[in-house]
Amino acid sequence: MEEIKNDKKKKVLLVDDDATIRTTYADIFRSEGFEVVEAGDGMEGLDKAIAEMPDVIFTGIIMPKMDGFDLKDALAKNVATVNIPVLMSSHMGREEDRQKAMAMGVKDFFVVGMITPRHVLEKVRALFSSKKYHLKFDALALDAPKLAADFHLNEFRCEKCNELKIMVVEIMDVNKEEFKTQFVCPECK
Repeated sequence: MEEIKNDKKKKVLLVDDDATIRTTYADIFRSEGFEVVEAGDGMEGLDKAIAEMPDVIFTGIIMPKMDGFDLKDALAKNVATVNIPVLMSSHMGREEDRQKAMAMGVKDFFVVGMITPRHVLEKVRALFSSKKYHLKFDALALDAPKLAADFHLNEFRCEKCNELKIMVVEIMDVNKEEFKTQFVCPECK
C-alpha cells in the first residue's frame, strides 16, 4: 500500500451516524496514510470541520441534528470551510439526492453498497492529484474557428472584456490519457 507522498498527511473528516461505516472508512484511510477525524452527525461534523480544517469531507445524508445537505450548505456559507471538497454517500441511492448534491457542489456522490470503500479512497486520492495546465490557444489554427463556431465562443474572446481566452486542461486519468478542458478568460476568470 502506497502512502500519500507529500510533507503532511492529508486529513479526511468522516461524517456519518453509522459507527460501522465510519470505522470501515477510517481504517482504510488510515492504512493509506491519511489522518482521519470522525463525527457522528452533521452538527458535530460542522464543528470538527471548522476546528480541524480537513482537506476533504466524506459525509452521509440522513443523520440526526443536521443532515449531509445542511452540512454542505453550512460549509459553503463559512469563509473558512467553503473550499473544502465534499463527497457524499447515500444508502437510498435516489436520483434526486444525487442531483441535489451535485447542484450544491459536491465533488462526488456514492451509493453505499454500489461502490467499495477502496473506490471512495481512489476518488479522494484523485482530488489531491488533480493537475491543471493553462495553455495559450491559437484561435485561428487548424479547426479552431470551427470549434469556436460550434461552441458559440465568439472567436475565443471573453464576452465581458474581449480578452482572448486561454485553455485550461485538467488531467482526469493519466493512465487512460483522459482530461477535460475549458476556455476561460485570464482577466475575468
